Amino acid sequence: MSHHDEGAKQVEVREKQRAAAPAEETRPGAVFTPDVDIYETQAEIVLVADMPGVAAEDLVIDLSENVLTVTGDARPQEGKSERAVLLEYAVGRYARKFTVGRDVDRDKIAATLENGVLTLVLPKAERAKPRKITVKQAGQAA
Repeated sequence: MSHHDEGAKQVEVREKQRAAAPAEETRPGAVFTPDVDIYETQAEIVLVADMPGVAAEDLVIDLSENVLTVTGDARPQEGKSERAVLLEYAVGRYARKFTVGRDVDRDKIAATLENGVLTLVLPKAERAKPRKITVKQAGQAA
């Protein structure tokens, strides 16, 4: 079983295919689906998305009801005195949606962007974490 199968219990990945722009997309240009890895531990779910060329100020993460939407605009990296000779990092918009399960603590979701890699940490709510139940001997004081 891959880690994708494990994480799918609480985070359902949508828009796996590189698709046409969403209906609400009004800006010109290409829309890309970033590649995503999902990892799950007892305490949290971690999503790692590859979004080269996207800066933190161009990244929007929105949680509406149970749908987490990630969008980011990739811009050319050239400076004022530089002219692009070869562009293999595409310029355009990244967009991906995830359905988030009830066991995710929505108030504690955290996001970091480093070197074009977005890491989203979705902590599990206390009720979702595994607990060890202490068994007492019958007749013992509680």
